[in-house]
Amino acid sequence: MRADPVADSLIEYRAQFPALETCVHFISHALGCVPAAARDDLNEFFELWQTKSISAWGDWLPEIDRSAARIAKIISATPGTVTMMQNVSGVMATLASCFDYLPERNNVVYEATQFPTVSYVWQAEQRRGARCVLVPSIDGIKVETQAMLDAIDEHTLVVPMSHVMFASAYIQDAKAIIAKAKSVGAHVILDCYQSVGAVPLDVVDLGVSFACGGSAKYLCGGPGAAWLYVRQDLIEQFAPRVTGWFGNEAPFAFTMPEQTYAETMWRYLGGTPAVAALYQARAGQRIVGEIGVRKIREKSLVMTAACIAWIDELGFKLNSPRADHERGAAVVFDFVGSADVCRELGRRKFYCDHRPTAGIRISPHFYAKAEEIELFFGELKKIRGGRGR
Repeated sequence: MRADPVADSLIEYRAQFPALETCVHFISHALGCVPAAARDDLNEFFELWQTKSISAWGDWLPEIDRSAARIAKIISATPGTVTMMQNVSGVMATLASCFDYLPERNNVVYEATQFPTVSYVWQAEQRRGARCVLVPSIDGIKVETQAMLDAIDEHTLVVPMSHVMFASAYIQDAKAIIAKAKSVGAHVILDCYQSVGAVPLDVVDLGVSFACGGSAKYLCGGPGAAWLYVRQDLIEQFAPRVTGWFGNEAPFAFTMPEQTYAETMWRYLGGTPAVAALYQARAGQRIVGEIGVRKIREKSLVMTAACIAWIDELGFKLNSPRADHERGAAVVFDFVGSADVCRELGRRKFYCDHRPTAGIRISPHFYAKAEEIELFFGELKKIRGGRGR
């Protein structure tokens, strides 16, 4: 591709990711590249454990709120409205346990293209009286906003929706969907795993009841450091059935037998937190916070547009939106034999992944070089014997 000042921006941060020197890392939509500083941060966790034994908890527990504060900055959340958990499945299960499903209001509305783990949680809630309403996709790429709006009515209790769809990178009109939900008294849980760190987010401006995500993807923090946002006026309104001792107002008082919930976001914490994952995620969160997601987004749009140009030239089927305002930070494309090609690309350290019915997913993040796009598609052509279509 021709030199572009935006495509070539943010390269100064590449030095903080030495693993990039031995690969083309186009898989940040699944697992962000590891920052070198993560080793030091994990070593800090280890040293505290080794030198302070049980007293290390005095240092470890504050890391929950420190990590939450870094996330709050990235998603423009009000201080004190974010806490850390282990994964989005757990977050969804905790939130699902907050609701009672009454005959007059028991609908759970979400996309038929939702990430499976989210669907599994809400399908299981049907045992307690929930009624799942899945909104279909006509083309497999997006769910029409109007279809989502039409599915939300006075019987809707909660809408656990994706901000960016995992299999196509389609950005939903979250603001319109949230507004419709609020108008009928329903809550939206915005799953931001495919957007946080790559697409600008302002949860306060959106007015969303809940939002969640993790650090493994565009935040470059690895697995185990998921997060939950609850709108400030709702924090004390809910008492999750899925709970644990760290959700108590005084965990180390060991009160029995009933739960007395914390007044803060810790009421959603549950059991013992996975502290090591918070140290592991620290470096990536700091780097993204320092850069600012708007700058990351500017570069991403240029890089993904360049990928689409290659896809068109090679005659592949594009399974992502073309329009900038509809496209997240990944591009998805398909052709006959794409799964086998994806495996070989990975073997050669051109990292991408493949999803059934969608195809190959790639995502050049802020640390990617513009020239790597040509390298990636050049390698893909070699594997296919120079063939396009």
